Amino acid sequence: MLQKLGFAPGFNKQVTETGAEGQWFDGDNVRFRYGSPEKIGGWSQLGGDKLTGAGRAIHNWNNNINEKYSAIGTNRILYVFSEGVFYDIHPIRLTITGANFTSTSGSPTVTVTVASVHGLKDDDIVLFDAVSGLSGSTFTNATFEDQKFMVTSVPTSTTFTITMAVNESGTAITNAGSASVLCYYTVGPSQQLGRFGWGTGLYGGVVNGAATTTLATALTNTTGTTVVLTSSAAFPAAGTIQIGTEFITYTANNTGTGTLTGGARSANGSTAATHSAGATITDVTSFNGWGQASSSTQFTLNPGLWVLDNFGTKLIALIYNGECFEWDASATNAINVRATIIANAPTASRHVLVSTPDRHLVFFGTETTIGDKDSQDDMFIRFSDQENINEYTIKAENTAGSQRLAAGSKIMSAIKGRDAIYVWTDTALFLMQFVGQPFTFAFQQAGTNCGLIGKNAAVEVDGSAYWMSENGFFNYDGQLKSMPCLVEDFVYDSLNSVPRDLFNAGVNNLFGEINWFYCSANSNVVDRVVTYNYLDSSRERPIWTVGSLDRTAWQDSAVYDKPHATYFDATDNASFDVTGNTDGSTIYYEHEIGTNQVDAGGAVTAIQANILSGDFDITQKRSNTGQAVGTPDLRGDGEYIMRISRFIPDFIDQTGTTKVSFTTRNYPNSTPVTTNFDITSSTNFKSTRIRARSIALKVSNTGTNEDWKLGTFRLDIAPGGMR
Repeated sequence: MLQKLGFAPGFNKQVTETGAEGQWFDGDNVRFRYGSPEKIGGWSQLGGDKLTGAGRAIHNWNNNINEKYSAIGTNRILYVFSEGVFYDIHPIRLTITGANFTSTSGSPTVTVTVASVHGLKDDDIVLFDAVSGLSGSTFTNATFEDQKFMVTSVPTSTTFTITMAVNESGTAITNAGSASVLCYYTVGPSQQLGRFGWGTGLYGGVVNGAATTTLATALTNTTGTTVVLTSSAAFPAAGTIQIGTEFITYTANNTGTGTLTGGARSANGSTAATHSAGATITDVTSFNGWGQASSSTQFTLNPGLWVLDNFGTKLIALIYNGECFEWDASATNAINVRATIIANAPTASRHVLVSTPDRHLVFFGTETTIGDKDSQDDMFIRFSDQENINEYTIKAENTAGSQRLAAGSKIMSAIKGRDAIYVWTDTALFLMQFVGQPFTFAFQQAGTNCGLIGKNAAVEVDGSAYWMSENGFFNYDGQLKSMPCLVEDFVYDSLNSVPRDLFNAGVNNLFGEINWFYCSANSNVVDRVVTYNYLDSSRERPIWTVGSLDRTAWQDSAVYDKPHATYFDATDNASFDVTGNTDGSTIYYEHEIGTNQVDAGGAVTAIQANILSGDFDITQKRSNTGQAVGTPDLRGDGEYIMRISRFIPDFIDQTGTTKVSFTTRNYPNSTPVTTNFDITSSTNFKSTRIRARSIALKVSNTGTNEDWKLGTFRLDIAPGGMR
């Protein structure tokens, strides 16, 4: 007889597939709505360009004539997106006039010499302006004019190299020309990695009379261990060298050819990278001090992050542990104006936000003495005068002030709530509430042992805060609550806890979802998501899913009708605006658009979705409930073989072809056997010849323009004996 199949919404991965009887066990790119699973919506690329570096923050707002803006901060550049176009508004740290250029025939490397100390580092961004007088070269004035380049190496304090898109095919630059160099503020690396000791060296060690030279032959991140130097005469017979942030060991030094061999890449916990000819090489063989390497799990290199908010029409943009800038979307010709540093504000902070409705600019983990970065205190809070982001001096006639929190070792983040600002340390939650003069803000500790796992791992929805901690998911709605999670072990057992500041949370209010994007165990980039449905969940039945959606930043729909998000490809350096980019690129997407992934050129990629149930079985005798309603009992003990002679598909909505699979087993550890069926909107039923003690249902799609929302399947099931 026909039997309806019903499964509780959400995944349960705290048990085995057999233990998840009557529940969904696993899947990808699916959500639950009104208790039923469906494929998630598609996404389409915005703007048509790939951005330089990894997108780390998005903020949408309107100016005073209701024009929409989106700020996207990557680890290299701060962009504004408006009317389908990206604009570079990144602040300029230093402008140096009188730079000149040197090239070498047959090489893409150009050396730039400036008149004063530039303070640049590898992978920094520079922009050339007012270029003139170049001759004798493939590269002309126009090659450099108003063009951005990534710094390849820094041989000296007044020189740096860049890598051109093509080799010098002339005899080299005979007239060095002249230009201005605009040095961008440094944000930070695209990844957060474990390191050894202070910086990337050995713990407490210093180099004794370190020899330096340059790389004669370029290295890629996959090149072997042979390293050719301009000269290796000053280097020991065996030892360790440093190029950028990578350490390389070697066992033999041929000083005649300048060749180091017999070594190993990625020494001391560093990561193999691409190094251009001319890159600076340092002998780091001999250290004193402690002389022992610390564990790479105890020290991490902070990633390049932004914190974004708006003060009216002004964008507020903070570089993580750095300066804070403003950019006014209502200014004349705003898109051609760069962000500028906020006068009188702290110059080193972990976080910033604009409090509402009182409108103070609040800095967290900031300086006790403004302008002195060495005074940065990870637990110190400072806020401006009301309605004045340039006034921080505490006076009787204003509301500027400060506060130091006590519980924890560092402030992780803060978000705005309905009645308070939620402030997390690494161990605790605080509430920060506006109370007016003379105290301005009151502080209350709301929870312990519930700190934030990473600075972007918390959101606020309808007066409640939700966040990911080191030891689980939490909610605060006036009371601190640990959130029941049926995928918790799966997530925490499979995540990489080192790059935790790359974890990010985002709300999708169109479907009542909170997404936490995180790095899985073997990944240093975001590659997984865990999702909580806050609309349909209850404490008795929380609705969670997991998946492979990899977004590095997320902005909910509000200013725009759909959510926006960034996708980062660490292997794709084809950004639209920086020559010599080696830091990957970012695509800016609009979500919940159609059923596919659509890129700028119109290329369409299928979003493959699937959902898998737990195993179900039957008994030969109906339960009392089954007898009362006239249906067989599917929650049996598996003693009897079941026969399925046909099934009747039911989709609330379906386009294209959907695959329905039945996976059968006779015992939990038996090798599963899968039978597949292709279902279209015209399929009435499918005849089957399935026999097994337990069966799992899987629904999936693989092609473009395919969509599905699952209804209630019916199976023609009968007992088939005990064997």
